[in-house]
Amino acid sequence: MKLFQHTITLSKIIGRRGLHGANQKLDSILRVNHAGELGADCIYAGQMAVLGNTNVGPKIKKMWEQEKEHKRTFEELINQHRTRPSLLYPLWHCAGYFLGAGTALMGPKAAMACTVAVETVIVDHYNDQLRELMADPKSDPKLLEIIKKFRDEEQEHHDCGIDHGAEQTPFYNVLTNVIKSGCKLAIEVAKKV
Repeated sequence: MKLFQHTITLSKIIGRRGLHGANQKLDSILRVNHAGELGADCIYAGQMAVLGNTNVGPKIKKMWEQEKEHKRTFEELINQHRTRPSLLYPLWHCAGYFLGAGTALMGPKAAMACTVAVETVIVDHYNDQLRELMADPKSDPKLLEIIKKFRDEEQEHHDCGIDHGAEQTPFYNVLTNVIKSGCKLAIEVAKKV
């Protein structure tokens, strides 16, 4: 009986647009960005665990610090707007860490290839959100500025990955295409769940 009650409760939570239910579009934006920044935080944590004491460690740490700030900002916005975070929070946490550590174990260039792949998708995602928000006269200008700033920082991470030999990774195209596909799927899932 308790399992049935938990299932009903979970289905009600999944069906909500947010805790307040006021703005489905805003809820989706905040939910997916929060989940994405959590994943990015964990990717860099995994990379630092493996490569923190190498010559690329300081670069990874700098990018990681920015990702931590991105995550903190979206946590604040989720709370402020009473938006339900992704129900797959534990999955994003684990998947991010294993992706970061796994590519770092393949070497610094593979870790940078991971960064390039992830940040390519995130920059495109943020650009799509910016176009959507700019088309809506009711959009919050503060949210627009946050997304622009974070988009620019994600582009810097992408460029850093290129500068640190990402494209020299064996099977670069295969690796980055797999990671990009996974990121795109994660974005679509996080928008809803």
